[in-house]
Amino acid sequence: MTTPSKPARPAAKPAIVITRIFDAPRELVWKAWTEPKRIARWWGPKDFTAPAISTDFRVGGKYFYCMHGPAGTPFDKDLWSTGVYEEIVPLTRIVATDSFADEQGNVVPASYYGMPGDLPLEFRITVTFEDEDGHTKVTLTHEGLPAGEQSEGATVGWNQSFDKLAASLKTTFMVKRDELKVVMERIFDAPPETIFKALTDPTAIPKWWGPRKYTTAVDKMDLRVGGAWRFVHRGEDGKEYAFHGVFKAIEPPKLISQTFNYEGFPGEHESLDTLTLEDLGGGKTKVTAVTTFATLEDLDGMVGSGMESGAVESWDRLAALVEQPVRQV
Repeated sequence: MTTPSKPARPAAKPAIVITRIFDAPRELVWKAWTEPKRIARWWGPKDFTAPAISTDFRVGGKYFYCMHGPAGTPFDKDLWSTGVYEEIVPLTRIVATDSFADEQGNVVPASYYGMPGDLPLEFRITVTFEDEDGHTKVTLTHEGLPAGEQSEGATVGWNQSFDKLAASLKTTFMVKRDELKVVMERIFDAPPETIFKALTDPTAIPKWWGPRKYTTAVDKMDLRVGGAWRFVHRGEDGKEYAFHGVFKAIEPPKLISQTFNYEGFPGEHESLDTLTLEDLGGGKTKVTAVTTFATLEDLDGMVGSGMESGAVESWDRLAALVEQPVRQV
């Protein structure tokens, strides 16, 4: 990876300034900006994924991010960026350079990705974090983009990323090793009946089940106690990953309990997933998912495989399906 050791500050140009208030404590929002697994949940505009995120989070350290756009669009490819952290004030402020990069981390001009070649090689990103009555006020300043189409497009992209960030902050993921359980909770802006249908309708499941980088096919869905289900992921490389189980309890629109098996690890590794839907009134529903494992080894293996990021992304996609669009604050 090569980056100029003392990059020249870009000429003064109109800056993009976006302020949003997130319904989460500052410590959590800071983690969402600084921990790779959390960044991957929201980085990039709507329908973009972040297949690779790495950071050396210290002054002088570099970051190296990859976005991938929606299929069938000009951005259906890996889009890399890199930069250097210039200032870090914990829980308060991050300043970093930002540049387009190739897959080795070398800085490249915008024309490398088919964008106007007169854009500067380097931009500057400043993010500040402030407490706001139990919420967190985030102000982003993006310097270096000329006014016009590119600046307008970047503004839209940042706002869509912030929508995804706001959604990801709504989900809590708790590992309870002493109980052999993982517990997830989230409040959805939708009534229980709407969410229950999305959880059980074979035509809806492919729209939200699993990370965006996979397509999901419902091979079997016998929605009754004792009935079997089987879903198949297919990755961009054509590889398939199958999951199956049996429904243990169904109480519309309040409860679904089912076994879960990943066919890539046959044998005694079955877990039990129980989802409860609590009607909070006003069109809101608290969904709690409890996964109970047979052994501590199974729990640690599933958590270590990326369970949190995949599950949170699935719920982000579920929210996008059942909720109204996220409003800016």
